[in-house]
Amino acid sequence: MSAAKKRIAVERIHKLFQLAQDMIHEDEELAQRYITIARKIAMAVRVHIPKEHRWKICRGCKKFILPGVNCRVRIQHRREPHRVITCGYCGKQMRFPIKEKTKRAYAKNSTQSEEKAKR
Repeated sequence: MSAAKKRIAVERIHKLFQLAQDMIHEDEELAQRYITIARKIAMAVRVHIPKEHRWKICRGCKKFILPGVNCRVRIQHRREPHRVITCGYCGKQMRFPIKEKTKRAYAKNSTQSEEKAKR
């Protein structure tokens, strides 16, 4: 596939997610249909669904989920802090890490700031 086709596909996926988010309160079936179409476009063109939209699809039932509408979001602090999203349709729990600055990145930033202070 050409880069132009992939770019167009990603734009359409963004648009379909926006339409689904706007429509979820009025017609839930239509919003689910938009997400199905977006997934089919991504599979046909062989592109990944963008990261900002990926968590809005349940990994169990593949339906569109939106916090406060048809899913529950909780923060867990056990082990490493993570966000737990529970689907309102199938009950599947999905966990997403809440990333903190790593020690390496912190050390790198502090070294750079010390070098700037010396100048």
